[in-house]
Amino acid sequence: METKQSTQLTPKENFIQFVKFSLFSASAGIIEIVSFTLLKELTALEYWPSYLIALTLSVLYNFTVNRRFTFKSAANIPIAMLKVFGFYCVFTPLSTWWGNQLALMGWNEYLIIGSTMLINFVSEFLFTRFVVFKNTINTNDLVKEKVQKV
Repeated sequence: METKQSTQLTPKENFIQFVKFSLFSASAGIIEIVSFTLLKELTALEYWPSYLIALTLSVLYNFTVNRRFTFKSAANIPIAMLKVFGFYCVFTPLSTWWGNQLALMGWNEYLIIGSTMLINFVSEFLFTRFVVFKNTINTNDLVKEKVQKV
């Protein structure tokens, strides 16, 4: 059962949350681009399998750190992950398709993945904040420990 958020976030808390999400997403982006680069440069894989593997590694990391430290959510992990999986059931085929089409048209593959990562960043923040964790923000043990110390 999910614990409901008891208070609404202040503008400052929303800003801090966005900054944390941005920083963790940047680190996830590093994981994605390094994985993609290694797969592209060291294997004979085409764009799309390299992208899918790199994206999967990035999403798993990003979900884990953002649930715990950005949204501080005690949401049911399988349900929250299922929601994120649903997001990626839409995003992944679309981004794989458009990325592959652009690569076939001769676009630079690093420009494609960089643009795709930016689109992913914005859409994932909105989805995660307002769908996945909307009612469970600030409900995990980190928040409870902070409240107990005060």
